[in-house]
Parts: sequence; C-alpha cells; structure tokens
Amino acid sequence: MTAAMALDDTAPEIRAVQQKASGSSFYSAMRLMPKQEREAMFAIYAFCRAVDDIADDGIGSRPERHVALTLWRNDLDALYTGGSPPRVAFLKKAVDAYGLRKTDFLTVIDGMDMDVAEDIRAPSLGTLDLYCDRVASAVGRLSIKVFGMDEEPGFALAHHLGRALQLTNILRDIDEDACIGRLYLPNEYLGEAGIATSDPLEAISNPAIDRVCRKVAALAHEHYREAKRVMAGRPKGRIRTPNLMGAVYSQILSEMEKTGWLPPRHRVSLGKWRLLRIVIADGLFA
Repeated sequence: MTAAMALDDTAPEIRAVQQKASGSSFYSAMRLMPKQEREAMFAIYAFCRAVDDIADDGIGSRPERHVALTLWRNDLDALYTGGSPPRVAFLKKAVDAYGLRKTDFLTVIDGMDMDVAEDIRAPSLGTLDLYCDRVASAVGRLSIKVFGMDEEPGFALAHHLGRALQLTNILRDIDEDACIGRLYLPNEYLGEAGIATSDPLEAISNPAIDRVCRKVAALAHEHYREAKRVMAGRPKGRIRTPNLMGAVYSQILSEMEKTGWLPPRHRVSLGKWRLLRIVIADGLFA
C-alpha cells in the first residue's frame, strides 16, 4: 500500500474530529495538506481524542479507566500483528500508508495513563518533560511520518515542537486544569517563586504564579526556537503544517505574556483575521 492511496474519510471517528476541529488553528493547518495526508492526520487526531477522553472525562474509577486504556493497547497490538479490531479500524490505512510506529501510539497512551494514575500536581521538571514527550512529542513522531520527513530531523522537530505546544497549552489551561485537580507547573519553579503548596487552586491564586508561568513560557520559547531552527534547514518533507502550528501557538504564547497570569485570567485566542494573516505569512509561503 502506498502513501498515495486514499484514506477512508467516511470513518465516523474521522468525521467527528473534522467537525470538532473545524474553524480551529489545527484545522487551518490541516487544510494546507493534500487530502490523503490530511485524512491520516485526522486519524491520528481521532486516536488522541479517544484516549484523552478516557483520561479526562472522569467517567469510571481510575482502575476502570486504566483498563479502558489497556484495551486500546491490546487492540493496537492486534492491529500491528494483522488483526482488525473494530476500535482501531480507522487507523489501519494511515498506519499502512505512512508506516506509523506502534511504539508512538503506545507512548501516547502511557501519557494518558499518567493522568489516570493520579492527578498530576507540581511535577518535577523531569516528570513534566516526560509527560510532554508522551502526550505531545509522540504525536509529533507519528505526524512527521505523514509529513514525509526523514527520522533524524523529523524526530528533532517532534521533540521541540511537541514540547513547545504542550507547554503553551498548559499555560493556557491552568484554570481549567486546577478545577479538575491538576497542576502541571513544575515544582522547581513554584518553589523558586515561594509557592510551597501543590494544591492547584491555592497555587494559581498566589500572585507569584505569574513569575512561575513566565519561566514556563521562556522554556516553551526555547523549544519554539529549536523547532524553527530544524525547519530552517529545509529538511525533506512537507513542513508548512508544523511551521504554521508553531507560528500560531507561539503567537498565542506571546499574547499570554502580554496579559500575564495574575488572576483573574482570561483564555487567550487569536481572532479569525489574525489567524488568516499567520496562515498567509507562515503557512502558504513556508
């Protein structure tokens, strides 16, 4: 089976994520891709949404959610040994067409299982980095296969851009995460700012939280710069999509830095016309 083979865009899992993503910066980035590649990316995204919902929807006990994730692992094992479990059938054409690695799918599940095992609260920098690798950079390692990139530059891009995007999302969602008992800001930065508690709501109510978030933002910017350096080398493959994702989310991060993280906070988003300008400047002409 070749990469040019049409993927099944009628799969309900793929239709659902297309509808959900419509109008988002993610969807704008996907629109830059040829249809076959776009459908493969939506298949990856559908998988990520499915396992993320298990970790985040709060339905069932922690052991029950762990079992649900284990069922996904088992079905992936079956898929890669020639089986066709219905749960993962929507992935098969993308896996076959682009050589997507089972280990990367399993790593994503490992990341979701970190949230299932316990609510992450003030992790060490090492644990935070591991979490970002599992829930974001592993998705990047799947994506670069669809982009047609060689593994060396592709995995370097996935490493840095995945971490940059995930850290940006953490900073964007600190209130939502705190409301479900999670605090992804690193313990080392909290301690340096004099925040001794790991209680999410208490920590993010402390005025020193702005100092913590700015340090995380600086770390994210480092990863954006490294991702941009990889893409500036003009590696083989289609890099317009990751270039656009980096441009949009780094701009969102910069907007958050302007307003800061002192409570009360407001979720930052880019308007339609600003997003269009970024698409033209950093997507179409990358």
